[in-house]
Amino acid sequence: MRIFAIGDLHLSLSEGTQKPMDIFGPDWVNHAERTRKSWMETVREQDLVILAGDHSWALKLEEAREDLEWISSLPGKKVLVKGNHDLWWSSINKLSGQYPDLFFIQNNCYMEGKLAICGTRGWICPGDRDYTAHDDKIYKREIMRLKASLDAAVAAGAEEIIGALHFPPTNDKQQSSGFTECFSQYGVKMVVYGHLHGKDAYTKGIESNLNGTEYRLVSLDKLQCRPLLIRE
Repeated sequence: MRIFAIGDLHLSLSEGTQKPMDIFGPDWVNHAERTRKSWMETVREQDLVILAGDHSWALKLEEAREDLEWISSLPGKKVLVKGNHDLWWSSINKLSGQYPDLFFIQNNCYMEGKLAICGTRGWICPGDRDYTAHDDKIYKREIMRLKASLDAAVAAGAEEIIGALHFPPTNDKQQSSGFTECFSQYGVKMVVYGHLHGKDAYTKGIESNLNGTEYRLVSLDKLQCRPLLIRE
């Protein structure tokens, strides 16, 4: 089993929720079709793909179903974490088990043998120039959710953990955060995340080893619509 990762599919296939992405630049022209093509060329049924948030522009679950079915139709098992635009994602209980090849992470983990995929949405981190007291509440809540996911992996006997966030795990200065401390504490060797779009934003995201954990930015435009192989 190989493991791939990609974030920010930003689908809007359902009538009434359509939102063209090409207004954000040439990297987004026909992005869904290009992603499907590269996915079909790259991913096999026995592989696993981590989806790092912002899957659909839908506001309600019913509106997101066409997008989720599109994801489900692609090869491989898919593990999803929530993004800031995934407003349709309200309850893990409503999502779990609806699609046999989609697994949604929220205070839980996905197990494949002794390998666990853990994660949460994340949030902007202390030290960011726009960080507020309101952000601090969300940040602390997301760290608790990450710990719950990691604890679930430990309880399940995981010997290897791959982490997934939507937001970057550090502030724009790439300083340590509660997220990076959690990943280091639990011995996580690889973490993927999305959210950052455009060449100027890419430089604000960490893509290096920090305290023993390797971090990779996997937003769709950064990957040119092609899932990134992160583990053979």
